[in-house]
Formats: sequence, structure tokens, C-alpha cells
Amino acid sequence: MKNDDYSDNNVLIEALRNGDEKAYAYLIDTYHHKLCVYANSLVKNIYSAEDIVQNVFIKVWEQRTRLKSDYALKSFLYKLVYNEFIDLYRKNQSLFSLEKSYYDALNSIVFEDDSESFQRVLNVVNKEIQNLPPKCKEVFILSKKEGLTNIEIAEHLDVSVKTVEAQITKAFSILRTSLEEKVKNVLFLLFGKKKKLELN
Repeated sequence: MKNDDYSDNNVLIEALRNGDEKAYAYLIDTYHHKLCVYANSLVKNIYSAEDIVQNVFIKVWEQRTRLKSDYALKSFLYKLVYNEFIDLYRKNQSLFSLEKSYYDALNSIVFEDDSESFQRVLNVVNKEIQNLPPKCKEVFILSKKEGLTNIEIAEHLDVSVKTVEAQITKAFSILRTSLEEKVKNVLFLLFGKKKKLELN
């Protein structure tokens, strides 16, 4: 297969699904720079941007057999970069010290206009988290802000994994009830389950 054939989206996806390393090299050559530029616009750090893009390409290769023929690869890759960006901040940044670039990126997705202050919304989310019942709040913070797994939390608190799961579910239920719609969008963007690779 000639590299020129890879310019066809369906041909490229089929080649990737079949483990064609030349197709993978073509994918990287075509999109690496563009994705780094996009990632850098989010994180404002070229080294972090390159790490994000590298992770994206690794995931694409590892899960290549799950690619579907109707994927628009360009949009798919950009979505993966954004998801990696969100995950980076979930893991490495305190909710109280998110950088301005993160505010801006979230604002551009969550809000239709600039009249809403993301900082105000963030404060509302934090306030409601602090108002959760003590045990519920402790489990939620360990899970969603400290990044511990349910098993790690269960061992740390000497409770069952089922109890941990129940407390997290309870926390989301309380927060869903107490937060307005736009604020709920931020809550689940920050703390929701890791997004699937599939495009909606």
C-alpha cells in the first residue's frame, strides 16, 4: 500500500485496525505537529503538550482494533487530546489552584457566553462538596480530588468497597440535587467518569 492511499480516512482506519505500522507512521507524521499546537494552546507548556500527544498516539495504537470505519480521524484525535488535557488536571492539579488556561478551556465548552464567571461556579461546587455529610465528603474527596481508587479508599478507611461506591453515588446524588444545570456541567466535567474513546 502506498502512503498516498492513507489520505483516505476509511483506508487509513482499516490499515490501522490491521496493525499496519506504515499507516501508524503516516498518522503521526500527518497530525503530530497540529495536535502539539492544539495541546500547547491548552496547557501553555510545550513539554506537557508533547506528552499529551504522545499518550494519544499510544492509546490509538493500543486500541486500534476498536476503531470504527465511521470515525472522522482528525476530530477523533483532537477529542482525545482534549480528554488527555482534562485527565492531566484531574490527576495533577488541586481543584482550588486550576490554572487560567483550564478555566478558559472549560468556559469555551460549558458556557455559551462569557457572562458566567467560572471562578464563581467553581466556588459553588467547592461549597457544596464541603456541605456533604462528613463520611460522604471524605470518600468523595479521596476519590475525585486525591485520585485514589475505590479499593485504596476502602483499605484506608477500613470499610468495604461497596460502602465506598455507595458513598460516591450518594455524593453525586446530593450534588445533582443542589447544583443548578450549568454548575452540574462543570461538576461532571471535572469529576465524571473517564470518557470513552468513541465519538458521540
